[in-house]
Parts: sequence; structure tokens; C-alpha cells
Amino acid sequence: MKIAIIGQGYVGLTISAFAGEYFEIVGFDNNPKIVENLNNGVSHIEGIEGATLRKWINAGRYRATIDGHDIADVDVAVIAVPTPLTSDRKPDLSYIDAACKTIGHHVTRRILIINESTSFPGTLRDYIKPAIERYSKNPIEHLFAISPERVDPGRTDFNQKSTPRLYAGLTPEASKKTREFYSKFCDNLVEVSSPEVAEAAKLFENTFRQVNIALVNEFAQIAHSLGISVYETLDAADTKPYGFMKFTPSAGVGGHCIPVDPTYLAAVAEEHGAPATFIRRANEVNLEMSEYIVRRVAEDNDGNLQGKNVLVVGVAYKPNVADVRETAAELVIQHLQSQGAVVSWHDEVVGNWKGESSAPLYGADIAVVVTKHDSVDENKILASAPYVFDTTGKVKGAKGL
Repeated sequence: MKIAIIGQGYVGLTISAFAGEYFEIVGFDNNPKIVENLNNGVSHIEGIEGATLRKWINAGRYRATIDGHDIADVDVAVIAVPTPLTSDRKPDLSYIDAACKTIGHHVTRRILIINESTSFPGTLRDYIKPAIERYSKNPIEHLFAISPERVDPGRTDFNQKSTPRLYAGLTPEASKKTREFYSKFCDNLVEVSSPEVAEAAKLFENTFRQVNIALVNEFAQIAHSLGISVYETLDAADTKPYGFMKFTPSAGVGGHCIPVDPTYLAAVAEEHGAPATFIRRANEVNLEMSEYIVRRVAEDNDGNLQGKNVLVVGVAYKPNVADVRETAAELVIQHLQSQGAVVSWHDEVVGNWKGESSAPLYGADIAVVVTKHDSVDENKILASAPYVFDTTGKVKGAKGL
């Protein structure tokens, strides 16, 4: 069986690596450099070994392409493209539309089309299916299904095989064939009654996290105003064996899901006349956290950051990965610069970002820890500047939330 994976990023390449053991994979991507590297067995995604790619390439079970004609004869097409926000923080389906156009223009026979890209309920039924039919040269009654991705970069305890997978087709036949496809490389498949349920479940998973992170970020501000430790208070609450789930404060939220998915849920809710005030406010709290942190840093430094050399430690959105999508560090840096600070950043895991390279971990007037990688020594962080503010709670001896 021949499978097209549209998009070779964090989600698409991960699926390709796991499914390559059982199927012939065509990895489609619009980036020629990524395609060239993949065909040479060079992975750009953490957790996907180049050796795995080379194994499937040598076995004739994987190749990357930028040519849509290469997917003309596939049996299954999986859409695994980004669903970001626009500059005014509204859902952006342009990547999904491009994937639909690629499939519609080039697939010439009836196949199963599965969307893994995260989007609002109704995307499969009301957007993807009509778009592919509109772009198709001839009428084809494709099978359509949804199986929302659950990829957490850097995580080792759960992967494509062990993470439960939701799915639903627009028809019973589509559901059946979707199960047959994923059952080859996924252990736990959970069928739901409709694609809309699967789409909504994915959004709610990350909205749950967004709301709870916002709650603990707001509580960190309350605890500081009360003169008590937010971390000790959270540890005390966590002694309750039921009815409590511990979240910890931070500089905000980042990555491909938590800062984005709740906005998709809020957008579709408001479109249908339902309130999304709680979701919207949670997003605001997390976006405002970076400004609060910079205000705290300024207060501890005579209220003036003008001309101060400030080193931001850790710009990845989470520890031990090089992923900077929607990273809270970006907002922290912007607020520091607005206060006149001269900002550099240190993150050897990321290495290069926005045309800049990781700066040395020393010689600053102020250091602000946004992300603490395991490889970064706490003592070196404390020695990097006379004043260190830690947003992670992991650097003992530093100022913090």
C-alpha cells in the first residue's frame, strides 16, 4: 500500500518514520531543501533518526518529494500540515488549503484522505472535503476521515505507537479503512461518533492545559503580592490525593498546540453564538505573563532597564528541545527591548534563531531564565549575571515567580 504524507514537519515526518515499516511512504513537502535533506537521510526533526530514514529509503519504502504528480497513485493521503494563527491571532487554514489543492489536482482515483492537522470542528466535513472536490479535475467520491495528531516533541514515554489515537470517518467505510491503516503502527485506536467529536476533543485537550496554566500564572502573581512562595503553596496543594492536578507557573505558553488550539475552539464557538470568554481570558493571561515578568525584573533593578545587558537563558518553548514555535521567550525579549534593555540570548540546544546565534553564558548585567534545559548548569546560570530571575522554579538561589 502506498501512502502520501502531506507535510514533513514534526507531525508528518513522525508518521512517516513509524508507518515506513509497513507501507511505501511518499513524503510531500513544499520546501525543496527539506526534501533534499530527507532524501539524503538527514532529519530536521528531533526524535527522528537519520538512520531510520536511510533504512526506509534503502528499502524503497520512503522518499520525499515536492512534485505533486508523485502522489497520483497513492491509496491513502494523510494531511499533516501546520494550522497556525494569522498576525491578528485568527485561525489560518492556508496550509490545509494548499494540501487540499495538491491532493485535488493530482490524485486521480478514489482514496482515503485523513486529516491529522488540528483545526476547529467541521473542518473535515465543511472545508477539506469541499475543497478537494473543488480542486479535483474529475468528480471522485473519496473517503474522508479525521485522526488528530498527538505529537509532543522531545517526549520519550509516549510516541505514535503508544499514544491512544482518536479517529472518525465521514462514512462507516472511511472509519473502517482508517482503523485498518493506523492499526499497523498504533496500539490503541479509539473510534468516536463523528469527525466533529474528534476535532473538538483535540482542541479541548490543549484548552484544558492553556486554562490551567493561565490559572497558575495568575496565582503566581497573587502569591507574590501576598509575600508567599507560589511553589511551596502548589506543593502543599499537591499533597491532596484527589481533585487536584498540579501545574506550575512560567513565562507563558509555547509550542504548536497550547497557544494556538484554544483560539480555534474559541473562534468556532463564537461563530456558533456560544461564549468563549474563559478561553479568551486564559489566552490573555498567558500572553500578559511576559510583561509581568519584565516588570518584576525592572522593579528589582531600580525600575530601570535602559542600557542594561540582559541575557535571556533558554529560548526553546520547552526544555530539552530545539523547537521555538510560539515561544514565550520572544515576548519576553520584546518587552525587555521596549524598556531599553540590550538583549542577547543563550540556548545551545536551539543554536541559531532569528538570524542570531546563542550568546555565551556569562558577562550580563541581568539574566532571565525562560527555559531551563537539563544540559545547562545551574551554577553557571547564577554566575552569568549579578541578578538572575528564574521563571521556571528550577534555579535555586535566583529571584523568581
